[in-house]
Amino acid sequence: MVRALVLFSGGLDSRLAVKLLQEQNIEIVAVMFKLPFSGGCCNNELCSFRFSQVEGAKLEIIDCTKSKLFQEYLNIIKKPKHGTGTSINPCIDCRIFIIKQAKKLMKKFKCDFMATGEVLGERPMSQHKSALDIVEQEAGVEILRPLSAKLLKETSYEKNKLVNREKLLDIQGRSRKNQIQLAEKYNIKYPSPGGGCVLCEKEYAKKLKDLLMHTKDITPEHIILLKGFRHFRDKAKIILGKDHNENLVLEKINKKLKWNIIIPDNPGPTAIFENKQDKSTTEKLIAAYSSKDIKKRKKFEKLKI
Repeated sequence: MVRALVLFSGGLDSRLAVKLLQEQNIEIVAVMFKLPFSGGCCNNELCSFRFSQVEGAKLEIIDCTKSKLFQEYLNIIKKPKHGTGTSINPCIDCRIFIIKQAKKLMKKFKCDFMATGEVLGERPMSQHKSALDIVEQEAGVEILRPLSAKLLKETSYEKNKLVNREKLLDIQGRSRKNQIQLAEKYNIKYPSPGGGCVLCEKEYAKKLKDLLMHTKDITPEHIILLKGFRHFRDKAKIILGKDHNENLVLEKINKKLKWNIIIPDNPGPTAIFENKQDKSTTEKLIAAYSSKDIKKRKKFEKLKI
């Protein structure tokens, strides 16, 4: 039996890629990358596992949120060879990184080819024709894109009859109308097409750029704290919780960060701060954000990240 390694985000397109190939009696190994900056269903392991179980595909999860792969991914963020999108999102370099890692698994799982759920023209930076070519060239592997295959150059997998080109599709553009119709045909559940990479979000990017500028040894804990919380910088970084849950997260994460911490006796934000010289500023921030008087917070706008 022919076996394909499918890059699986958990989203609608990658689910359809799996179904299209299964329709040709191709065995699927779905490889999901857990990235430090992904969001939504694209990082929901349980949701993806359920789909793989229902559809009879093997699911392999590669965790890039810690250890060596985490540091490699950070290097891409710091110095993207192919630039970034409208924010700090290095989409082409990110894709090359993922496919290079997936390529290492081809031999392990005895896969005959690699496929993705990419749709020509769906994403402005990484899914136009030249970007697709750059990714394949630099990753050193040929990729089948079942949803748009008829709009792209015929792959050797099609020429060698591993997959029937006539049964592949010619979807292009940002509309999901065709994909939604296919999901109904195959009777598969899928997450909302919204959401995705937080690197595309301006406010998040601002906090990440600040972190990259001021912190030499970035850890997974630093990244976790970028999503949510209130971030300030005086002598160094100061972070306040926005609610009870964030207060608890700050306490937990600080056991690894080992920054200075203030847990107020009265209801209010827990705060952690990197430099002891910021203790006075931190206490004033806690007082301002414990008050219902919004005006008290205005004096700290210049410190806000």
